[in-house]
Amino acid sequence: MTTDPTPTASLADLTATRLTAGYAAGEFSPVEAALAVLERAEAAQARTNCFTRIAADEALAEAKESAERWRSGTPAGPVDGVPVTVKDILLMRGAPTLRGSLTSREEGPFDEDAPSVARLRESGAVFVGKTTTPEFGWKGVTDSPRHGVTGNPYDPRRTAGGSSGGSAAAVALGAGPLSLGTDGGGSVRIPASFCGIFAFKATYGRVPHYPASPFGTLAHVGPMTRDAADAALMLDVICGPDRRDWSQLAPVTGSFRAALDEPLAELRVAFSPSLGWAVPVAAEVAAAVREAVGRLAALGAVVEEIDPDIADPVEAFHTLWFSGAARVVQHLDAAQRALLDPGLLEICERGARYSALDYLAAVDTRMALGQAMGRFHSAYDLLVTPTEPITAFEAGAEVPAGSGHTRWTGWTPFTYPFNMTQQPAASLPCGVDGAGLPIGVQLVGARHADALVLRAAHALYGAGAAEIPAPPAP
Repeated sequence: MTTDPTPTASLADLTATRLTAGYAAGEFSPVEAALAVLERAEAAQARTNCFTRIAADEALAEAKESAERWRSGTPAGPVDGVPVTVKDILLMRGAPTLRGSLTSREEGPFDEDAPSVARLRESGAVFVGKTTTPEFGWKGVTDSPRHGVTGNPYDPRRTAGGSSGGSAAAVALGAGPLSLGTDGGGSVRIPASFCGIFAFKATYGRVPHYPASPFGTLAHVGPMTRDAADAALMLDVICGPDRRDWSQLAPVTGSFRAALDEPLAELRVAFSPSLGWAVPVAAEVAAAVREAVGRLAALGAVVEEIDPDIADPVEAFHTLWFSGAARVVQHLDAAQRALLDPGLLEICERGARYSALDYLAAVDTRMALGQAMGRFHSAYDLLVTPTEPITAFEAGAEVPAGSGHTRWTGWTPFTYPFNMTQQPAASLPCGVDGAGLPIGVQLVGARHADALVLRAAHALYGAGAAEIPAPPAP
């Protein structure tokens, strides 16, 4: 997604990196930025229904405190004064977490931040509001019984993707340059591809997560931003340790942001147009992704077109995912279950029928997949695929009309495998189709190669690969 780095642009259109530079130079204040972003948030909500709550009074109070810190030369951290939105799956102090469900209670107290929210708050972020999600984040599009349908910023009749669709639409329309999403099967990358923004799913455990997801170690927390540099900035903050997550990784040494400009010379890149599964990729998508791969080669990477030696793990993913969904609703009575999204209820009923042996067989498939990708990455530093084989389809539908798919996993074959393997993966825009809808390219690294994925994505931004038209002004 294109952004104007000059002070003459609306403050709502600036990246976090540009905003903090402006605060430091005294060009503008966090209060001015918050006012611009809040105005854009209201417009984005009217256009796409991407918010569950806009916290204008709280955001302005936080922006005023930030402005005082910048005036005194004592910013609290790297994102002090930067407007941020939070997917309504994650806990945020002072705001209800409803998860898109009519079964969620609105009564508080809401007195705890999720780890990533806590780290942003400690760094002085300005919280604009909470963004929409499908019920309990169960599918790859964003509509819910509680909050309705979230539309695409390029065409509200199309889906924003999911399950972090509200966050993607908010970032695309200038309602804050940073957003926190979650990704259990593609849920930051799918909407990033459909909405023309950047999203990053770090190695599992790199960003602490609490409460633990019912979907287990499939679910990651990740930055959704305007570009890779902002994601690296955000990751430097949110990967801070938190004792509530027993599965978090050891603290990082160094900075993701500081490592962005290392060269790509001799980077070994595997380009897999379909993962070897005969995925029907739309022609315009295939061409745009291939052009992005050519940009990597022009930057010095050594590119080979090759598929990893893996089979589609969708049935094993279904066992893990549907079992997790069944666990989410296990405590609900019959009257509450009647309030659920019908599609969610269907997969929960299926998930409840799996045996422990079924689940362990899926775990075996997952381990074999991880081992295969480990071998693959001994020969290749980076795997490149389309993020999605299609662009955004009609809003309010789980699958595209006439596709023959029955569940959302049918049309997103490039995302969920890398939740099973816990690898870092990013999506960035690489073009638009004939209808002007964004196309995404996915970069996947070996486990723990988060900095490398961000560096390659940043280089593609620098080479102009992600320059696409902005969505219509809301």
